[in-house]
Amino acid sequence: MHGQGEAHAAQVIFGWDPLWFAGILFVITYALIMSEKINRAIVATSAAAIMVLAGVITEQKAVHGVDFNTIGLLTGMMIIVAITRRSGVFQYLAVWAAKKVDARPWGILVMLVVVTALLSALLDNVTTVLLIAPVTLLITEALGVKAYPYLFAEILASNIGGSATLIGDPPNIMIGSAVGLSFNDFIVHLAPAAVIVMLATMVPIYLIWGRHLKASDESRQRVMNYKERDAISDPVLLVKSLSVLALVILGFALAHFIGKQPSTIALSGAALLLLLDNLGRKSSKQTEQVHATFCEVEWVTIFFFIGLFVVVHGLESTGLLTMLAEEILNLTGGDMSVTAMAILWGSAIASAVVDNIPFVATTIPLIKSMAPTFGGAEALMPLWWSLALGACLGGNGSLVGASANLIVAGFAERARQPIGFMAFTLAAFPLMLFSILISSVYIYLRYL
Repeated sequence: MHGQGEAHAAQVIFGWDPLWFAGILFVITYALIMSEKINRAIVATSAAAIMVLAGVITEQKAVHGVDFNTIGLLTGMMIIVAITRRSGVFQYLAVWAAKKVDARPWGILVMLVVVTALLSALLDNVTTVLLIAPVTLLITEALGVKAYPYLFAEILASNIGGSATLIGDPPNIMIGSAVGLSFNDFIVHLAPAAVIVMLATMVPIYLIWGRHLKASDESRQRVMNYKERDAISDPVLLVKSLSVLALVILGFALAHFIGKQPSTIALSGAALLLLLDNLGRKSSKQTEQVHATFCEVEWVTIFFFIGLFVVVHGLESTGLLTMLAEEILNLTGGDMSVTAMAILWGSAIASAVVDNIPFVATTIPLIKSMAPTFGGAEALMPLWWSLALGACLGGNGSLVGASANLIVAGFAERARQPIGFMAFTLAAFPLMLFSILISSVYIYLRYL
């Protein structure tokens, strides 16, 4: 494997060994992402530029290393959600859910958790918490109860719900794209695990906070007086948005039969909704509206992905990841059960310490290189499901474990109800380990 790196040596700046150069650059990139001192998009794109400028990979290979299916899927869904959000449907859902349980504090928590988990599965967890967290703060303020238990439960629900589908969490998008897994594959294989984990997680949340949540009749009446219909600011846009969203989800479900990639379906849906949203407007108004919509897209996340794909592809081209895969197989003795459990628990703990996106980007080629040992790519399926569950659920282990967690923490801080890093970790990390224990049983019984 080292010879693979030496084949590139002449192309690398100052004649350095490309394996060492790429490895050190990757470690520095990871450390800077973890430190959060520099924006992660800046770190990833800078590291990608260095990979190319130093000669570890060529411009052509760098472009080849970018997974445009992941990029297209993320961008398309962000555009659809940005337009749909303007209709007020997500605020409607939250108020409707609160009123369905007569504004009882524990009932509201359960309903908000259910809404968060479902939206995280159908949209994505980052978008979901951006929509649900502000409404949660509004409702808890009206009830006169602390927002922390609600926000805590929503963070967990967003990552658990996100683990259930192809589009729910960025790691799943990356795995699905790399392996060629469909929307239906994730529903069939991971949704049952997500439901079991979500139900099991609600028990300790009730024991810790739920039974102590109380609100006065006057406060509950305030919430009951909210009119959910008032949240719908544009009924025409609501119909257009929900129609396109339904078509897109149907497209995901039928992707295998129609022979189209999820990114094509998402971008087609985004283009259709942009068209419907702007039909009949003057040219100047269309430009203004499209600019506003594109401003809602999380370009920081998109460029972070692009840079990261190039960095990982550069690392992979040196043969370093293949060497690591061989070491892991030596440690696990090439046993599928031991390897699957090592990936599940390893990815969960790693994802609690660092953002799960860079971890999964590195692990995907690592698992791919294990195919010869286990008898081909098809035999690796238990490892892919282990990685997906470990990375998504592991994001619940700390505030930095997933992007959704940090977004909720930001809302809480602005509302002067800050979520402390250690306080969150002390409660969340054991619950995350509990969810991985359940996942271990699920993976073992179903696949091993």
